[in-house]
Amino acid sequence: MLIACSSLLSALMVLTTAAPPTTEVGFVSLFNGTDLGGWTGDTTGYSVESGSITCGPKGNDLYTTGDYANFVLRFRFKLSAGANNGIGVRAPGTGDAAYEGMEFQILDDANEKYKGWLKNWQHHGSVYGIAPSKGAAEAMHPVGEWNDEEIVLDGRHAKVTLNNKVILDVDLDAALKSGTLSGKEHPGARRANGKIGFLGHGDHVEYRDIRIQTLPAAVVPAAPATPTAPAAPVTPKKTS
Repeated sequence: MLIACSSLLSALMVLTTAAPPTTEVGFVSLFNGTDLGGWTGDTTGYSVESGSITCGPKGNDLYTTGDYANFVLRFRFKLSAGANNGIGVRAPGTGDAAYEGMEFQILDDANEKYKGWLKNWQHHGSVYGIAPSKGAAEAMHPVGEWNDEEIVLDGRHAKVTLNNKVILDVDLDAALKSGTLSGKEHPGARRANGKIGFLGHGDHVEYRDIRIQTLPAAVVPAAPATPTAPAAPVTPKKTS
């Protein structure tokens, strides 16, 4: 009887252990579902709870150890009421990623506390200070439910899809042509690669099923050849 009970307990433990993350073909998982291996930065402000990377009350910035240039990033996230976080991309891993790299907003922007003052470039899915998203509040699931998001960063093109709705599709160079919307310098918007990170503000936010597909470097078209002047005709020499 003791052996049977022991076997049953072991089976239950296996069932309750977080299953290894699964990925689509061509994607690689950035999170093993059990610990923060492969991540650096604020590894005390974030923890792994029930198979999710969770930002705690002192959570700041958590980054991948590797650098990424062009990619498709897919993940699931769950917000608490009024929560504020962000996805840093092409970030150096030091300084403010919203300026030293770029930040895609993660925000419960429909919360009452943001009404009346939130700028359009601060809404969920926006490239902070640079390009506003559209329709994020309508696409977002209620607080406490999981959302699916995809961020595509391919050269100078950025696209965000929230729960199967495209909320941002922008050419970064065009967005920066007349200066930033925030009125501040964003030198990191010109960076070609860097780390991916979660940019916390001490609000409870959970992430899981984080996976990435790297894309090839953008092909820069070769400059047209400079036309050369036709050679001067050669006058034949007279023979004597």
